Amino acid sequence: MVCILWGTTWVASKLGVKYMPSLQMAGIRQTLGGLCYVIFFLTKGARFPARKEWGSIVVLSLLNFALTNGLSTWGLKHITAGLGAIMGAIFPLWLVVIGLFSGSKTPARAIIGLLIGFAGICIIFGEHLQDFFNPDFRFGILISLAATWTWAFGTLYTKRKAASFNPYFSLGLQMLIAGVILLVFTQLVNTPETKSAVPFTAIPWQSWAAVAYLVIFGSVLSFIAYLYALQHLPTEQASIYAYVNPIVAVLLGWLLFAESISVFIVVGGLVTLAGVYMVNKAFKTLPAVEQPEAEGI
Repeated sequence: MVCILWGTTWVASKLGVKYMPSLQMAGIRQTLGGLCYVIFFLTKGARFPARKEWGSIVVLSLLNFALTNGLSTWGLKHITAGLGAIMGAIFPLWLVVIGLFSGSKTPARAIIGLLIGFAGICIIFGEHLQDFFNPDFRFGILISLAATWTWAFGTLYTKRKAASFNPYFSLGLQMLIAGVILLVFTQLVNTPETKSAVPFTAIPWQSWAAVAYLVIFGSVLSFIAYLYALQHLPTEQASIYAYVNPIVAVLLGWLLFAESISVFIVVGGLVTLAGVYMVNKAFKTLPAVEQPEAEGI
């Protein structure tokens, strides 16, 4: 269920950004999703974080949601849903790169996985060389890559500055804060992406439908299903979604938006996911404190 739901979020986001600015849509999604989590945990008696914990929560809201989700959603304005999903899956490769530059212990298998993953990316872009002359496509790729970097740094920061209270309540607070930041940004900052912000009363039903789907199925139900999987399935099985999500997104993009599925996409995508799998597998052999986390964007 998690594999299907998180895979469909790329297509839902692609649909939503066709009719409204991507950052505005991401802001509405995160605000509503965060409110669902916060209200739920407050009714369960969850306490608000201590003053010293708010700094970490704000940083995580910026890295994991405002930047990662905001940039990846913005990228879908200019690239296909399938390509966006494949790009999103490579963030564990950056954990290896960061580890190499920071002097952390990096397993040889992780380095091999890194090389395989980047080889897969090169294969994918083999058919897109001409597209790089298109500034919109080039911009979409660059901000999608930037989203994977902020996600990687967010993962590392989470491990070093994990909040001492309910992590799931923290997740809701991060989403809510990020949503407010994105909405304020779209109203106050004049950029080609934000100057066309749509009044809430003028947002078309297609975008509202996409937002509703992303909140209900992409943020709430899929996360509940993921927690259930973690509790009832071996970790290896529970984490398989990270490799199935891009496949679901590519297939749905082809079915719904007529996005092309070429040999480059199929072979390059599989090679990239094989590299990501090797990286995740390598780190799972280390002590728990050194394992990077992998989640769906």
